[in-house]
Amino acid sequence: MDENSNAVTLNGTPMTLIGKLIQVGAQAPDFKLLDNDMQQVGLDAITGKTLIISVVPSLDTPVCDMQTRTFNKAAVELGADVEILTISMDLPFAQKRWCGAAGVEAVRTLSDHRYASFGEAYGLLIGELRLLARAVIVVDEQRVVRYVQLVPEISAEPDYNEVIARVAELI
Repeated sequence: MDENSNAVTLNGTPMTLIGKLIQVGAQAPDFKLLDNDMQQVGLDAITGKTLIISVVPSLDTPVCDMQTRTFNKAAVELGADVEILTISMDLPFAQKRWCGAAGVEAVRTLSDHRYASFGEAYGLLIGELRLLARAVIVVDEQRVVRYVQLVPEISAEPDYNEVIARVAELI
C-alpha cells in the first residue's frame, strides 16, 4: 500500500496518508461504507448525480461540524442534481445521532469505520490515527473525479467557495 508521508498536518504535526491520493480525471473508485442504519453502501448505489464528497475526521469536532453544516446549507441551493456525502470514521449510530442533534438532513453521512475502503482507495486514511484526512472531492455523473481539495492542515476548513464554483461548472 502506498504511503504519503507529511502530506497533511494535525495542529502542525506531520501525518502519513495511506493509499494514493485520488487525482482529477481518474475514475472514482468504488468503496464499502455503512449508512446510518448499518447497511453497506457502495458508489454504484449513489451514481447518476454530481457528488460532493466531504471527508472529515470526526463529526464531533468543531471544524468537522462546521464543514458538514456548511455543505448541508449548500445542498438546498445546489438542487436535486447534486448529492452531498459526508464520510468519516465515526460509527454509523454516532453519525445518526449527530445529524439529528444538528438538524442536518440534506447531507448523507456514511461511515468508513469497518473497512477503511474509502480512505485507502482515495488516499485519505491517516495511518497514525485511523481517521480520514479533511478533503473535498467532486465526482461527475460518469464517476470521473473533477476536483480534489486536500486540506493541508486537518484542523482548518476547506475552501467552500472553490468547491461550489467547481460544482456549478458541472451542473
